[in-house]
Amino acid sequence: MALRLLFTGFLALLCAQLAELAGVFELQVHSFTTSSLWSFCHGGQPCRLFFRVCLKHAQAVVSPEPPCTFGAALSDIVPADRNAVATSGPIRVPFHFKWPGTFSLIIESWRAESGEPSTEDAQRLISRLATRRRLAVGEDWSQDVQLGDQSELRYSYHVTCDEHYYGESCSEYCRPRDDTFGHYTCNELGSRICLAGWRGEYCSEPICLPGCSNSHGYCEKPGECKCRIGWQGHLCDECVRYPGCLHGTCVQPWQCTCQEGWGGLFCNQDLNYCTNHSPCKNGATCSNTGPGSYTCSCRAGFAGTKCEMETNECDSNPCKNGGSCNDLENDYKCTCPQGFYGKNCEVSAMTCADGPCFNGGTCVEKRIGGYTCHCPMNYHGSNCEKRIDRCSNNPCLNSKCSFPLCSVSSC
Repeated sequence: MALRLLFTGFLALLCAQLAELAGVFELQVHSFTTSSLWSFCHGGQPCRLFFRVCLKHAQAVVSPEPPCTFGAALSDIVPADRNAVATSGPIRVPFHFKWPGTFSLIIESWRAESGEPSTEDAQRLISRLATRRRLAVGEDWSQDVQLGDQSELRYSYHVTCDEHYYGESCSEYCRPRDDTFGHYTCNELGSRICLAGWRGEYCSEPICLPGCSNSHGYCEKPGECKCRIGWQGHLCDECVRYPGCLHGTCVQPWQCTCQEGWGGLFCNQDLNYCTNHSPCKNGATCSNTGPGSYTCSCRAGFAGTKCEMETNECDSNPCKNGGSCNDLENDYKCTCPQGFYGKNCEVSAMTCADGPCFNGGTCVEKRIGGYTCHCPMNYHGSNCEKRIDRCSNNPCLNSKCSFPLCSVSSC
């Protein structure tokens, strides 16, 4: 449809150029005198004259015979007598071709017998002057004088281009327009000057919004940016992702390239829950265990699925050798008994010479330093300081347990 419309517009433009004029040759007679004029005027009555201008192609020897290949025209009828000078208004010869510059010019004077000028009766021809001239297109008039055997003709002439035609030969056609087929004005040389927002040979291509993608965008009027299928954005430089794509990108339309940590056709499966959601608290280490699942490795002093709960470090009885535990934030502190030191009171500073074993325990030195107490029956602990209560487990079934008066075996 658009192609047909464009073709129709081109035909209309061509026909318009053929129908209009390319230019016009104008000649004006300023004076015409001839000694034979009186012989054509009878009874002392004023004569009536008219002039005929004939334009032909350039000839070395101008032939007065027809045809007038470039055109011909008649002047209005003007009065004259033997004492008067015949003049005329501008005689216009329009042409529809490229002005050649050089031409043959024939100017004839005729006696008018009726109300309308006519050249059918050759006996009414008064004079004929022929010449070969060169004339450029322009506004200035050229002056000339032609002398015949018994006549003198003074005249001026010029060639101008018709409206919408330009150039040295009136061959450049340019008509300003602002419609479907173009948006332009014309300069003095006939070149098209595009209106704001348009470009191209005939100024029919709109200039899109600055930055609009040349390959993915287009416009139907200046300043807009319409996106082709598969593209979006203010400048049509963003591809449209695959429908339903959640955590993906694209380089070409309908792609869904997953971002790091996401998978699946729609990039909706979380492969890196730890990075995307940071579920573990209090400095715990997070480990991905599958799509949407994870495990938190808690720091000391914290517990729970997300290590969100703070724990009492003393619950695990970290202090040795009778040390007392004090819970701190994310830590603990052991208060060690005399003779022990270290984070957990695990290092002994005493030797067997200090008599560290109680209740008859036997002290034995260690090779690496420190000592060990071998406790007698009914005592235990690192220094044999604790008494064993054998009735604490209720070993007697049908009698009362007493210790140390009776043994478990006596119940």
